[in-house]
Amino acid sequence: MRHLKTQVVIAGAGPVGSVAAYYLAMNGIDVILLESGVDCALDLRASTFHPPTLEMLDQFGITEKLIARGLKAPIYHFRERKTGEVIDFDMTEIADETRFPYRIQCEQYHLSRMLSEAVLAQPGADVKFSHRLVGFNQDQDGVDIYAESPTDILQIRADFLIGADGSNSIVRKWLDVDFDGFTYPEKFLCYTTEERLEDKLPNLCHVNYVSDPNEWMVLLKVPSLWRVLVPAKEEQPDAELLADHKKNDVFDRLLGDGAGVATEHRTIYRVHQRVAKKFVHDRVSIIGDAAHLNNPIGGFGMNSGIHDAFNLCDKLVRIYNDAADADSMLGLFERQRHKTTHDFIQAQTIRNMEYLSEGEDGVHDKRKEEMMRLHDDPEARRGFLLRQSMIESLELEKAVA
Repeated sequence: MRHLKTQVVIAGAGPVGSVAAYYLAMNGIDVILLESGVDCALDLRASTFHPPTLEMLDQFGITEKLIARGLKAPIYHFRERKTGEVIDFDMTEIADETRFPYRIQCEQYHLSRMLSEAVLAQPGADVKFSHRLVGFNQDQDGVDIYAESPTDILQIRADFLIGADGSNSIVRKWLDVDFDGFTYPEKFLCYTTEERLEDKLPNLCHVNYVSDPNEWMVLLKVPSLWRVLVPAKEEQPDAELLADHKKNDVFDRLLGDGAGVATEHRTIYRVHQRVAKKFVHDRVSIIGDAAHLNNPIGGFGMNSGIHDAFNLCDKLVRIYNDAADADSMLGLFERQRHKTTHDFIQAQTIRNMEYLSEGEDGVHDKRKEEMMRLHDDPEARRGFLLRQSMIESLELEKAVA
């Protein structure tokens, strides 16, 4: 068994864990980033970077690199599938609130890979791929972390452990913390295609939420591909959902020629609305999908995880560099991010999902009318843009003592 010692260990080298590792390393804190895979996973699910996230990442000098790799999306649409009606929102209306009044559409793995490489360039920092965290024990002075490599077991003694290891977090499972909430009673089916949807569907922008009581859709453009997200019946076997006849059916109804559409990826996943009862457990904290899950409508998942990382790492830097009290700092992180997750992220994503899918008793029509009234009222529209861009959530967070 190998033995190492460091100040902070982070499990998971996705966008959230790599952000946390680089934040700490650039502030002089020794950190080891553990990743079970051989590199940062090519995960296609998250691709939207909101204005506050771009502001945060600009501290790393990395936002311009994301902009260069991605697509600027200042406008997004809520569209009615049956009628073709479009309710458009333009983020340039809130340019007085942010230097980045747009979304950047760029696959999350670009961020993970850029930052994991940057971590390695920092003194006192290391990234260990092919190292899967298998367990830990903590005491009042620190945490003993155990990670499995292809050839042996690594034991690391650290002051703190951060679990950024995703929805199936081993850190959360070892903590045995309640993960309250629900799972949507349907599967989500995502296709990626090089088909130029913008040439076949009128007035299409880079981000489109397509509302329909029977089959809603999300159409998102990233630099080389379109991502098409649709719901699927829970009881339908995965093999059927991944088959050509299902792909042809989806694109027949979207474009009229499903057989002529080639897809690069076909992915099935379940979607949850869940929040861990606690984010901080003495010297062990969980952030990102390890701490909370939500549906993808609005692109809040990865962004809220990055916001977790910045908040927590700010507190750890104060503990190390300013001799701040650890219990007070970590308690403040817990209160701020738990409240933001419950009161804003969960509430807003559930509401976004309801707008796209709810169809019983005329509820869908009522929600559409509500959205149109909101769009036509300048003050209400501005408030909506501040919520959907996640600017409001961070302002509310600052008020939590």
